[in-house]
Amino acid sequence: MIFDHELRSRVLEPQYLARVARYVENGGALLVAAGPPYPGSEQLYNTPLVSVLPGYATGEVVEQKFAPELTELGRRHSVTATLDNGSVWGPWLRYMRVDAGNAETLIQAPDGAPLLLLDRVEEGRVAAVMSDQIWLWARGFEGGGPYAELIRRTAHWLMKEPELEEELLQLRTDGADRLGAELRTLTEQPEPLSLIGPDGQEVTAEWALAGPGLFRTQVDDADLGLFRASSGDLRAVAVRGPAHPREYVDLRSTTELLQPFAASTLGGVFRVGADGSPDLPDVRRVGDRGNAAGSDWLGLRRNGGYAVRATQTTQLIPGVVGMGLAVFFMMFAWWREGR
Repeated sequence: MIFDHELRSRVLEPQYLARVARYVENGGALLVAAGPPYPGSEQLYNTPLVSVLPGYATGEVVEQKFAPELTELGRRHSVTATLDNGSVWGPWLRYMRVDAGNAETLIQAPDGAPLLLLDRVEEGRVAAVMSDQIWLWARGFEGGGPYAELIRRTAHWLMKEPELEEELLQLRTDGADRLGAELRTLTEQPEPLSLIGPDGQEVTAEWALAGPGLFRTQVDDADLGLFRASSGDLRAVAVRGPAHPREYVDLRSTTELLQPFAASTLGGVFRVGADGSPDLPDVRRVGDRGNAAGSDWLGLRRNGGYAVRATQTTQLIPGVVGMGLAVFFMMFAWWREGR
């Protein structure tokens, strides 16, 4: 959805924007890229869409050269944490000042003004870029910046991609006898990892900081089978070894499993085209009693079961009109034959 320049009431009525807000609240997503018309008299914050927009616009447009930078939260957040490679990003030339409110600020101006805001609104998500200068990164202006990756991750976070959740617990297995766990969180001191193995024994492991907002740990001498992990309210499962080991699952086809069910209904089970048997057994209609299968035939029962749920009768013409037409045609026939 693109709002181009001005927000004219005769084009976008308040009822339409109210439906957009309900769409977001019911699980949809909205991405706003703000330009100079954004803080004007007909701005989005003066419409029913204000209920889902992150922060609140002050109406001030700041035009100066500045370099965007990550906030402390942005260095730990899954959307922007890996964008910080130690280099200084290229400058922007303008931004719209807002008060962040309850929204999360991941990128800011040197004076602390929010530039990238993320927020959850009931079941939906909203993101706002408070500048129309991000395209300078795509053009490599004075070094540019992570334009494509930032927009891609923001859009995928809006679409609730599991890999970009702020709070995420994952288990990883490799060819060795180790089981690794990775936790991405915004908290400074996450709860220890609780791991329950295939034998039902519980093991506790402490987390080691691997990066801003990223913790890792591993368990050695892990058995084969299903592992369940938890850390606080987060849960994860993983299988070490084959997903379907031959010790647990017999993949050979057999008629023995279905034979009891077929026998209880006087039916049969046939292997089609196996062991020299014919491709298909002879199919015939049988009554509602007796066997419905033999050594080389199977039967389809005539159950005659049906139910009438409703009927409807509609007259073609009223009775009086029909009687009149009948008399007319009889008189016409009598007159015609009389000649």
